[in-house]
Amino acid sequence: MGFKQNANEFHWLMDMLESVEVGLVVLDLDFHIQAWNGFMEHHSGITASQIQGQLLFDVFPDIPKAWLTRKVDAVAMLNIRAFTSWEQRPYLFKFRNTRPITGTEAYMFQNLTISPITNPSGEVEKICLLIYDVTEFASSKRALERANEQLARLSMTDRLTGLLNRGTWENLVDAEFERFRRYGQATSLVMFDIDHFKSVNDNYGHLAGDEVIRHAAQITRNNVRQSDSAGRYGGEEFGIILPETDTESARVICERIRDAIENGVVNTTAGNIQYTISMGIAQLTDSPENYMQWMQKADEALYKAKQGGRNRVIVG
Repeated sequence: MGFKQNANEFHWLMDMLESVEVGLVVLDLDFHIQAWNGFMEHHSGITASQIQGQLLFDVFPDIPKAWLTRKVDAVAMLNIRAFTSWEQRPYLFKFRNTRPITGTEAYMFQNLTISPITNPSGEVEKICLLIYDVTEFASSKRALERANEQLARLSMTDRLTGLLNRGTWENLVDAEFERFRRYGQATSLVMFDIDHFKSVNDNYGHLAGDEVIRHAAQITRNNVRQSDSAGRYGGEEFGIILPETDTESARVICERIRDAIENGVVNTTAGNIQYTISMGIAQLTDSPENYMQWMQKADEALYKAKQGGRNRVIVG
């Protein structure tokens, strides 16, 4: 009676392991495959009878041999389970993603459990790998992370130009001001705006005006260094933080931007537009008490450039 009951329980267990939506692989300690359930057959296209007794790494050369060997050796030696999530390693078996809901992912994301199988004496003689398909969860989390990154970018950047928005840029001006007070390295601030921008809007329309603003932003982006921070301060006004840059070096950068804009043409549906900009530079000294006073110095230099005839760079 007991034998018959054990046999029934064994067959019930085997039926469950064949039908469950979890991959089950049993290996001996030399990585020869001893068991291979229906999940693994379905996703690999290899039947249990075909793969029985074969060396795992021969059949799946993409599996990271050194990594898995270290994991299995630790499980066998300590007789404890080990777990690996898809975030640590996206998958162990490179199975194609067959779920239509998460069709954006090329491969199945997997969580892995490595368990020891002991003999009656308590010695580990086999290893069981359980492979969980977590593609839907992983795909949702990745999509959420991408969305959050995009929201973070949008919250920091100006939608029209892609430059830093006013709030973010001003925070960086404040941070640069504090850095100067701590280390005393040369740093310059630039404020500039588009000359006669109202007439651009009046003559060509606001959509064409937006194209001019975008063009100014792109020219600026193309001519500043990676360490510099350019932002749209508002309307047709822009600002640039130039760390570790004295007045003369700042003038060189500004003249490059001014010249590129003066000699550029903005092609719009309302016509081709040529325009100029005026720029003011303020190298930071000990006299400003806060970053707003530093910005005011750059703004005053910009005002002088306007008063002086526009299309020029003035150092404050």
